[in-house]
Amino acid sequence: MTKVIKRDVITYLSLIILGLGIFSAGVFAVDGYGAEGAGAVEEYALEDMLVYAIQDEYLARAEYDLIMDEYGEQRPFSNIMKAEEYHIELLLPLFEKYEFILPEDSSSEHVILPESIEAALETGVEAEIANIAMYEKFLEKDLPEDVREVFEVLKRGSENHLRAFKNGLNRNNGQGKGYMNN
Repeated sequence: MTKVIKRDVITYLSLIILGLGIFSAGVFAVDGYGAEGAGAVEEYALEDMLVYAIQDEYLARAEYDLIMDEYGEQRPFSNIMKAEEYHIELLLPLFEKYEFILPEDSSSEHVILPESIEAALETGVEAEIANIAMYEKFLEKDLPEDVREVFEVLKRGSENHLRAFKNGLNRNNGQGKGYMNN
């Protein structure tokens, strides 16, 4: 009987840990993709950093697209999604210059829809914090100057996005009202 209880407790705790990972991650990846994947690694080759960076930008674009499909096109998601397109465009020439294989955009396989606009805004905050942390780790490394410049631009963009999501949470109780583009 104690084996059954012990197994049930382990199963229960595993579900809690998995649930916390999904809750804390919201719509962004929980499986080693993007900033979450970069956070699990200590040493990076230049190619690794570029792959994690573009995955995270793909992921942000996919998550904001999913959110707007469900809850309607509204700011800050619509504005930030446009910025994510620009961020991807900044990274593409680096893959070409350094002759790295551009990873496919499989981000739609890694997103989970938040249950509300407020949850989406909270997820945006968490995603941008993870994104900023990733770029801070990368910027500690010895990087080619062009890569450093792009990572600095992307980090600043994430800092701006973080402010936008926090502002969204502080307005109208996080309901997104007042942000509608209509």
